[in-house]
Amino acid sequence: MALLQMQRINIYALKKDRKQILELLQRKGVVEVRDMLKEDKVFNRSDVSHAKQIMEKNISTVNEALSILNNYVKENSSILSALEGRKELAVEVYDSFKEKYKPAVGTAKRIIELSKIIAENKAEVLRLQTQIEILTPWINLDIPLNFKGTKHTTGYIGILPNSWTLEEIYEKLAQFMPLNVDIISSSKEQTCIFVLCTKDNKNKVYETLRGMEFTLPSLSIDLSPSEQLEQVKKQVEEANNRIKAATDEMISYDKLRDELKFLLDYDTMRLEKYEVIGTLLQSKNVFIISGFIAEKDIKSLEEELTSRFDLAIETKEPRKKDDVPILYKNNGFSEPLEGTVNSFSPPGKGEMDPTMVMSLFYYALFGLMLSDAGYGFIIALACAIGLIKFRKTIEKPMKNTLKMYMFCGIATVFWGIIFSSYFGDIFDVVGKTFFGVTDLPVIPPVWFFPVEKPMLMLTFSMAIGLVHLLTGLAMKGYQLAMQRDYKGIIYDVVLWYILLISGVILLLSMEMVTGILGININIPSNVVTIAGILFALAAVGIILTNGRESKQPFKRILKGLYALYGISGYLSDVLSYSRLLALGLATGVIGSVINQMAAMAAKGALGPIIFTVIVIFGHALNLGINALGAYVHTNRLQYVEFFGKFYEGGGKEFKPFGINTKYYKIKESWKNGNIK
Repeated sequence: MALLQMQRINIYALKKDRKQILELLQRKGVVEVRDMLKEDKVFNRSDVSHAKQIMEKNISTVNEALSILNNYVKENSSILSALEGRKELAVEVYDSFKEKYKPAVGTAKRIIELSKIIAENKAEVLRLQTQIEILTPWINLDIPLNFKGTKHTTGYIGILPNSWTLEEIYEKLAQFMPLNVDIISSSKEQTCIFVLCTKDNKNKVYETLRGMEFTLPSLSIDLSPSEQLEQVKKQVEEANNRIKAATDEMISYDKLRDELKFLLDYDTMRLEKYEVIGTLLQSKNVFIISGFIAEKDIKSLEEELTSRFDLAIETKEPRKKDDVPILYKNNGFSEPLEGTVNSFSPPGKGEMDPTMVMSLFYYALFGLMLSDAGYGFIIALACAIGLIKFRKTIEKPMKNTLKMYMFCGIATVFWGIIFSSYFGDIFDVVGKTFFGVTDLPVIPPVWFFPVEKPMLMLTFSMAIGLVHLLTGLAMKGYQLAMQRDYKGIIYDVVLWYILLISGVILLLSMEMVTGILGININIPSNVVTIAGILFALAAVGIILTNGRESKQPFKRILKGLYALYGISGYLSDVLSYSRLLALGLATGVIGSVINQMAAMAAKGALGPIIFTVIVIFGHALNLGINALGAYVHTNRLQYVEFFGKFYEGGGKEFKPFGINTKYYKIKESWKNGNIK
């Protein structure tokens, strides 16, 4: 529930050491560099836009090259590759890459060039194949397609739609004799013809042909179709050879894939470094780094920097106007949910870190929505195996994700045991179907079956919701205490606590309400009377105090009445926790239906096999759908109902100058082939 104390830091160093200092800070990743100092006549900032453009272009080029290369040579990667993390390399490898930098950039550009060559030649092949399709019907024509006739004759070479016979064509053109008609080829779709007529009839012949829907070929060539076809086929072969040569060269660059990946990370690191350089104040011989650092990291960083370089470090408390970044301090149980809080918004000024308290409810609510011990066991076991197997390589974001789902799985196992849900009612169905067990249930619930007592489950869900909301209200009181707003604690927290708790007592004293909920609570009449009095007093107190910022009495009362109307919001918030019932029942009911379907198919010699297949496939689908639903609605209950009572966010996450690469991470030393 704590945030690490941040300090402003200024580092004053010699310009000749700038590169080494920045690279060390980047590898350490403990300082968020900020542009917090003003320029003057001595110190100013450098324009690094041109250098950044070059690196951004290189990064874009390498990304494109790797994407293209992967289309031709698929990279061997397992489903679990995300758990393996980035490969660790020594700083010496980073420093020595300068010699390979230009060749690697050239390789990336060549891959893109080869991709264009392949694309252009494939387009050329398609164009030539179209020509082949056009020329094929004219293969028997021994004159060029652009033949126009002789001194005394006119020739028409073209296509008639559909199938025509020679007699049908002559019948249409008989009045223009003498003329000659040859059918070059014919099919159901078209008839290719050659017509030769005298020049004095050429216009009339052409008009008649146009009336027959005659069209000229789309190609006009000086060679005969057969000769042209041979040339086109040769061009296709040449284009295919160019495609093959370019593809073979492309594939050969697979052995340089690691160099391209390192080039991407190398320029990514350099780009981040140059972005920092653009914020530094520099004189002829000195430069200044300013920013924020966690108080716990000051000593170790100062020792390391002063032992290597001649410099001075100044740290001091942040100013009130500073936009201080947020860095969490949580234990292993709640740390996995820091990302969930950041997805909403980091804590703003004067706010507490809600992660620890939220984690208690988050895991419990997720487990209650999924509420199947079998599903929870699978989730927890899979995550635990991933954490153990990849403990040396897994990176923090993925580690936190696995830890979060592992705790969610453990909570799901707990609720599954409470309600006796093990892959639905799998033990009952197996016992009854294959072993003739009649004494059911095989494993009774620790508490009750939600399907048999849905109203009790609804009451329990709303009770958890009320506790969740009251906890949020208590956290608001804690924040007000941190701000020493003691009046606010009384007016905005205590009065609402009295109003809500007394209101619940009054509701539970009504037979109509207890009848709907299916519970039997005997509340003494004097307790009900006291609750009524407290409810009225709290309501009056809220009306009189919640508009206290207004000086006009009438306006203050109106604001107070509007604030009291907020009790309807609490009612709707409590009712929204009915989703705990809905999702919990959905998981169990669907699981039971899957088991019953499998039992109906479990007949004959293959019955057990069919039963197993249906159970595995059905429960895998049920687990996926309902786990997603539990995740979404758990986040919603935190963000809307819980955070809505005390938390606004608006802070800025601590983003240190570090190594934010994709494939590799840099270690300080490399000895005997091992990273130390």
